Amino acid sequence: MGLSILGLAWRSLMNRRGSALLTVLAVALSVALFLGVDKVRNGAREGFDNTISGTDLIVGAPTGQINLLLYSVFRLGSATAEISWDTYQSIAERDDIAWTVPISLGDSHRGFRVVGTNGSYFEHYRHGNGTPLRLAEGEAFGDIYEAVIGADVAGELGYGLGSEIVLTHGLGAGGLTDHEDRPFIVTGVMAATGTPVDRSIHIPLEGVTAIHVGWESGTRSPFADTISDDMIRGFDLTPKSITAVFVGLEQRGTILRTQRALNTQAGEPLLAIIPGMALGELWQVTGIVERALIAVSIFVIAVGLVSVLTSILTSLNERRREMAILRATGARPGHIFFLMVAEASLLGLSGAIAGVLLVQLGLLIAGPMLNSTYGIGIGGLGISAIDGWTVLAVFGAATLIGTIPAVMALRRSLADGLTVKL
Repeated sequence: MGLSILGLAWRSLMNRRGSALLTVLAVALSVALFLGVDKVRNGAREGFDNTISGTDLIVGAPTGQINLLLYSVFRLGSATAEISWDTYQSIAERDDIAWTVPISLGDSHRGFRVVGTNGSYFEHYRHGNGTPLRLAEGEAFGDIYEAVIGADVAGELGYGLGSEIVLTHGLGAGGLTDHEDRPFIVTGVMAATGTPVDRSIHIPLEGVTAIHVGWESGTRSPFADTISDDMIRGFDLTPKSITAVFVGLEQRGTILRTQRALNTQAGEPLLAIIPGMALGELWQVTGIVERALIAVSIFVIAVGLVSVLTSILTSLNERRREMAILRATGARPGHIFFLMVAEASLLGLSGAIAGVLLVQLGLLIAGPMLNSTYGIGIGGLGISAIDGWTVLAVFGAATLIGTIPAVMALRRSLADGLTVKL
């Protein structure tokens, strides 16, 4: 009898396919919103966590540890201060530090950030579970006017080995602030990493200094054109300051002691942060917003389930004769009850499954857009346990809600259903 009840419920919904489809759509959208918020939240966290690994400390000017993490690793925002080259050298020469990677930020090219660094960047930078950077083609820069570009830069701009790049002073749109007199030549293209490295252009620190000769005031000097390339190559191109330093320690057990020593040393003030702890603080800041979004999503699911109840209740008056005929042909009260419950369950189950498929389609389309806009890949996509539990929860809630119209249908009398009211 169970299968026949389900078949009857399905045929009943098909007879009211217009309202049934709208109800399924309402449930699907509410489930998609809930799962979308959860997947973007967890995916963004996974993407952030996988951006840098193996780096014990990040050292920069004291601008706040979240801000330092965002602009040095994720290329979000800008540094409000820098640290001097002398201070960087003193950090690199410490006995408890195994390696350092200097980073200089500030310029851009067609929306992509420019990173000034040296060969240690390609040697020591790690992402994911300790995966090193790899060149898909070409080689690392060897001249001051050579550049290594990320996979997204190459893909979106169509650049390859030998392409010429004109950098822009600052993060503006170019034009009058272009360093057009000193272009860079692409010598290497990075393999895709799913991190902001893919959307970065890497040049030597000496190249950063070279293109800013004549820009000491922050704008292009009228005398800049009188300085030839040969003259610039004869200058001391050691940078006066850098934005941040990635640090690897000789022994990870000394991380807190080294951090405290850097933060309290005499002379130029510094801020040394542990990337994992800074990320934890970032999640604490965003946690309230995340919980609020999840709460709103749950309420939206509740509204979707109410639409299931409304759809069935609205049709009850129109189906009073149908219920009476079923009773007259031998259907027991339990059959009527389970018919109503089955209809609600089918609506909830169909809507929940459609919502799971809808959020997968949405993230499949929006994922590359989010990555291209913010430079952070959304990981953890695909069907997961939370999808299954959500489908079961919605199915169970719809089944429970279905008992309300089921009880009301039982209260309709056979005579009431067969009586023709004039």
